[in-house]
Amino acid sequence: MASRNGKEIKMGIGLALFQPEIAANLGAAIRIAACFGAELHVIEPCGFPWKSKDIDRVAMDYGTWAQPRRHASWAAYRAAYPGRLIVLTTQGSVPHHQVAYQDGDHLLIGQESAGVPAHIHDSADARVRIPLAPGVRSLNMAVAGAVALAEAQRQFAIAAPATPSQV
Repeated sequence: MASRNGKEIKMGIGLALFQPEIAANLGAAIRIAACFGAELHVIEPCGFPWKSKDIDRVAMDYGTWAQPRRHASWAAYRAAYPGRLIVLTTQGSVPHHQVAYQDGDHLLIGQESAGVPAHIHDSADARVRIPLAPGVRSLNMAVAGAVALAEAQRQFAIAAPATPSQV
């Protein structure tokens, strides 16, 4: 759960990175998780040293708002989080905006070069794609996470009753 100025901010969706290979993408994901109030999980091993300057350069000071939860392996992550898992994948059959996101869902993003292994892909509760222009392969992993989190946030805002300060 993200926190800002000592206040917990929770959207209800988690973002999980499976063995990220590029430190700057983790930095971007930290900033994205902070901005959307999402928990961030990192399933190790990573393809870079955890103390990489690229993480801090991109994350800036947002790491204080969204500190990643590190998991030593896929098994350790699933033991800590056995809930509904939605894989963002170019092989997904459902567009991201047609998924009914639920409180507690985790959006899983695979490695930049290879995605997630077949056994993880096949065990997901949903395989979701972000529609792209013809001929392009994929979005940057952090950007894909932001797009899906924005859609989830839009759905949650529609579902939440307006408070007097929102009217």
